Amino acid sequence: MQYGKKVAAALCGALVVGVAAGCTGGGNETTNQEKTAIKVMHYNESSFYQQYGMLFSALYPDIEIEVIPTSTVVYEEGKDMQKAMEDFIAEQKPDVLMIGGTDYARMASEGKLYNLETFIQKDKFDLEGIAPGILDYIKQQSDGILYGLAPDFHSQALFYNKDMFEKYGVTPPTDRMSWEEVLQLAARFPTDGSGDDRVYGLKVGYQMELHQMAMMIGSMKGLNYVNPTTMQLTINSDSWKKTFETANKAIESGSLYVEDPNGGGFSGSYEDYLLRDAFIGEKVAMAIESNYVIEQIKEAKTRLKDKGVKNWDIVTVPVDPQTPDESTAMSVGQIFAIAANSANAEGAWKFLSYINGDEFARVTSKLRNGSFPSRMKYIESEQGLNMAAFYSLKPRTNDMYKDFDKLPREFYMKFDALTQEELQAVKDGRATIAEALDNLQAKGQKLLTEESEKAATAEPSPAGASASGESITIVTEGAASEVTAE
Repeated sequence: MQYGKKVAAALCGALVVGVAAGCTGGGNETTNQEKTAIKVMHYNESSFYQQYGMLFSALYPDIEIEVIPTSTVVYEEGKDMQKAMEDFIAEQKPDVLMIGGTDYARMASEGKLYNLETFIQKDKFDLEGIAPGILDYIKQQSDGILYGLAPDFHSQALFYNKDMFEKYGVTPPTDRMSWEEVLQLAARFPTDGSGDDRVYGLKVGYQMELHQMAMMIGSMKGLNYVNPTTMQLTINSDSWKKTFETANKAIESGSLYVEDPNGGGFSGSYEDYLLRDAFIGEKVAMAIESNYVIEQIKEAKTRLKDKGVKNWDIVTVPVDPQTPDESTAMSVGQIFAIAANSANAEGAWKFLSYINGDEFARVTSKLRNGSFPSRMKYIESEQGLNMAAFYSLKPRTNDMYKDFDKLPREFYMKFDALTQEELQAVKDGRATIAEALDNLQAKGQKLLTEESEKAATAEPSPAGASASGESITIVTEGAASEVTAE
């Protein structure tokens, strides 16, 4: 662990030297000015300085930063974590807020965020280079006004093997296809043979039971099946029935590639390891993956010589035809904003504008950490690929598990057991999709009502009910932290 920290620190240090040597202006304008102090909200001080602080401090030595760690917000069973984070912000009064989309929308509507338009106009801050979908998403959360910016985002794309499509006479995929269209393409590939002697149309994940497949498609369509506020289940809606039908048809077609559940262990050469990937090893014609696969393909090309995928490209992930320009596969992890009551808004803006600016994107774009810089020109076009597939859509809020902490704690596990029971009847041919979901709706709603009544009449659990020293992950949008129950 210490070795990893030293490597990270050394890398950041090298970047700082590079930035300082490469900059001829802009960053040092505060040199002869009075010191300014700003409070910045982040997971913890170490991660802040590795990700942002070291570079910023090298260019703006006259702006002192105090990191306000969200890791101090300790989980307690039954505690309202949203209110806890609100109280934390009210008490610590950070100048720079790091928040997720839901918190950003709420705080903007409550007048708790600083309108950035004045700063943007005054400094002629370049918004043109930022992926339009990112800006549209942020503005959409705040009635068209820009209160925050996001320096990076996460995204997936549909990778496809051009040679396999040509060999089997299948028309290649295009941007913004629906799930039904992509699955129809996958079903056109042969399903004869077994094991390594056959090919598959599509790989979408590591498990491909009907439940998981339907939930994945439903999530990308923006569906949810329970409203934690009204405690109402909607698993038998027309949209869910269509989604489960689509998933079931795809599974029955035999065109989906599923990882071997017993293949976790591996002993062999690194070349064999690379070829184990279904897309690199040319076992599947299409795969939904993140950008890390591009690096693996490049490495495979160097090390495998004549083996492995060679002729390939990417298009956008499947979308909902009702909202073809949006996808939950593209997401903004953290939005940085300035508190409306900040006494150091100028200093806070310098930080915000730097980490969202051209220079920071340029310097950090080579640090492949699974995300992309929001500035499009630093998303490298690898081998003439359609890299726009990663950023041409607009992020869509994933409501599948929104406010799940409000549900009775026993509900989810019991409902999952009910789901498996009803879907097994579909698999065995004893029920149709519609019948299974109608049964699940009735049984699930009864369960939810019963568990809600139990929770309402139960004595509050004492703080610290968890075993001493148990590590718990708290996720407050944009402010996840691992804490120890007290």
